[in-house]
Amino acid sequence: MLTADFDRLRVGRGTRFIDVGAGAGRHSYEALRRGAVVTAYDMDEVELKGVNEMFGALEAAGEVPAGGSAETVVGDVLDMPYDDGSFDVVLASEILEHVPQDDRAIAELVRILTPGGILAITVPRWLPERICWALSDEYHANEGGHIRIFRANELTAKVVAAGLEFTDQHHAHALHSPFWWLKCAVGVQRDQHPLVRTYHRLLVWDMMKAPAATRLAERALNPVLGKSVALYFRKPI
Repeated sequence: MLTADFDRLRVGRGTRFIDVGAGAGRHSYEALRRGAVVTAYDMDEVELKGVNEMFGALEAAGEVPAGGSAETVVGDVLDMPYDDGSFDVVLASEILEHVPQDDRAIAELVRILTPGGILAITVPRWLPERICWALSDEYHANEGGHIRIFRANELTAKVVAAGLEFTDQHHAHALHSPFWWLKCAVGVQRDQHPLVRTYHRLLVWDMMKAPAATRLAERALNPVLGKSVALYFRKPI
């Protein structure tokens, strides 16, 4: 389940791609399948071990084009160990809502991006996120949880002020918004609640089968209910 649009990112063979806050690696895997030189970067060493194993499995299965390669790196978004302009594409998906010093994190993302390169940032969209916060303190008031709700125009202004040009945006995962509202209403940790379990099965089925009906429905609903907003920027040459 990808939040960023790889056609907008223009990731291909040899693209120097870093997935900052890679988590379980979903965007990193897609970049590797396209032949990029991938860095999956995250603070969670345990999570990255699983990502590294998956990189190996993709290569063993012949899904990595010639020139594609991948590594995992444990580190902090506030102090990344890379020279200025090290990457053609920088992706930060669903991480800035967790970072107290978001301006400093944005400055680092901009710094490591090469001139002419693309930065993509995705965060929870304001309205669906605001509903989650209203329904449940448990959803956000925990260690490592969401500490702010971004408005897209405010986040865009921060990145433009850091030196990039705004190019595009879209919304994603409309079918996931009601799922999280449901979880917040019944209790975030109650994964076995019948309603939560049933909706989760629907989402898994949709991701595995990708039927035309739900794909069309989600595209139609994304502008209204999309759980995430994806913002795209270019670094001037």
